[in-house]
Amino acid sequence: MTSANRIKQDADYIFHELTRSICPECKAVIDAQVIIRDNKVYMRKRCPEHGWFEAIISSDAEMYVGSIRFNKPGTIPLDFSTEVVQGCPLDCGLCPEHKQHICLALIEVNTACNLDCPVCFADAGAGYSLTLEQVEFMLDRFVEIEGDPEVIQFSGGEPTIHPQLPEMIQAAKDRGIRQVMINTNGVRLARDDRFLAQMAALDPVVYFQFDGLREETYLTIRGAPLLDTKMRALDRLAEAGMTAVLVAAIERDVNTDEVGDIVEFGLKHPAVRGVVFQPVTHVGRHIEFDPMTRVTIPDIIHGIVDQTDGRFVLEDFVPVPCCFPTCQVNSYLFVDGDTVTPLPRLLDIDQYLDYITNRALPEPPNAADIQTALEGLWSASAVAGTEQTAGQFECACGPGLDLPYEVNHLKEHVFQIAIKDFLDAWTFNVKQVMKCCVGILTPDGRAIPFCSYNSVGYREEIREQLTLEQGRQKIQAISRDREDQA
Repeated sequence: MTSANRIKQDADYIFHELTRSICPECKAVIDAQVIIRDNKVYMRKRCPEHGWFEAIISSDAEMYVGSIRFNKPGTIPLDFSTEVVQGCPLDCGLCPEHKQHICLALIEVNTACNLDCPVCFADAGAGYSLTLEQVEFMLDRFVEIEGDPEVIQFSGGEPTIHPQLPEMIQAAKDRGIRQVMINTNGVRLARDDRFLAQMAALDPVVYFQFDGLREETYLTIRGAPLLDTKMRALDRLAEAGMTAVLVAAIERDVNTDEVGDIVEFGLKHPAVRGVVFQPVTHVGRHIEFDPMTRVTIPDIIHGIVDQTDGRFVLEDFVPVPCCFPTCQVNSYLFVDGDTVTPLPRLLDIDQYLDYITNRALPEPPNAADIQTALEGLWSASAVAGTEQTAGQFECACGPGLDLPYEVNHLKEHVFQIAIKDFLDAWTFNVKQVMKCCVGILTPDGRAIPFCSYNSVGYREEIREQLTLEQGRQKIQAISRDREDQA
C-alpha cells in the first residue's frame, strides 16, 4: 500500500505535558508523559531497561487541569542543605532548586511499631531509634531553615512507643514551633493511662490512624481487628480534652465506600476536628494493586459527595496552593449542632486563590486579610482544632456568617476535610516534588520532600545508615562494659 492510500489517525489521548519521573523497578530517573484519555489523567513512561509503565494519576481530568490556577508562588526557605549536582530528585535536602519552604516537617523517631500492618509506607520494623539529642539537633535545624516553623509531626514507626517522646514534644514546644502533632495508631493511647495523662499535659494534636468503621477494613489494611481499640482511644482522647484528626488510608475495593461514613463519624465525635484522606501510597509495604485503578483525589471527593446524602457538592473542595495544587484539596465546615456549612458556600474561594487568571486582589478593603487567612487555611500547615485555624476561619468567613463564638470556642465548631495524594514510583512527578512543602527531617540536617524520601530511595539509605550507626554504638558499649568488669 502506498502512502497516498494510507489514512492518518488521531491518537486516543491528549498529550498534556512532559515531566521527569522514576522507573518503578530500578528507580532510574526517566522522562514521563502526562496524558489525558477518556477524561482521566495517566502517567506513561519508559525505562530503557524495564520497558513501559502506565498509571492513573487522576480519575477526573477537568479537576486536574483546572487546579493549575491555584498554583501559588512558593516561599523560599532561609537556608538549603545540599547543592545541585545530579538534579531533582537526586539532590534532596533541600537543594537551591526547590521551589517551596517546608510547611509541615516530620521526624520519624523510630522504625519499630506495635503493629505489623500489611499497608505501611514506612515499612515499620527493626531498625533505629533516635536519641533526644538527635531530635533536638533536627529541631534546631528546622528553626534555622524556617525561622518561624509552623508544624512538626512526630512519626515512626510508632512514635508513642519511644520512651522519650514526651521530652521530644516538649523540646519542640520550647523552640516555639507553633503546632506539634503525633502520628499514631492509637493502641497505646487506648491502653496506657499514664501515657495518656502525659500526652494530655503536653496537648499535641493527635494525627490518628482511622481507616474505617468496619472490622474487615482493619483486618485487610492493618492485619488485626482494631475497631474497638480505635473507638476506645478516641473516647479517651475526648475525656482528656485532646484534639484528634482522623487519618484514613483509602484503597480500592477495601474502604472507598466508607469515606462518607468516616466524615459523618468525625463530625459527631467530640475529640475529632478533622479528617485527612490519603489514597494508599504504594511504597514500603502494601497489598497487591493495579496502578491503572489506584485511588485518586477525585475518587474520594466523588465518594464523599455521593455517600453523604447531599451534604456536600464537588465545589466544596478546593485545591491547596502552597504545594503543587494537584497534590491536595481541602474544605472547611462550620458545624453548629446538626447544621454543617462548608466555607466555600460562604465565600467565593476562587476569587481569592486563583493565582493565574485573577492576579489583582478583589476590591473590598479587607480583601488582603481574607486572602491571607484563606492561604493559611489552604496550606499543609493548617492543623484542625487549633486556635490559629479558627482565627483564620473567622477572618475569612466573618463577612458571610454571623459567628457568636470567641476564637478559643470557635475552634470546636470548625471542621477540616483534607485529601492528600502522595506520590509513589508509578506516579512520581518531579514537577510536584519540586514544590513539595512536607519534609522529612534527618539527623544529618537535611529536609527531604516526603514523596522523594519514600519513593526514590532516601528512606532505605537513611535507615541503613542509622541502623548501622546504632549497631556500632551498641557493640562499643558492650566492649566498654566488659573492659570495666575485667
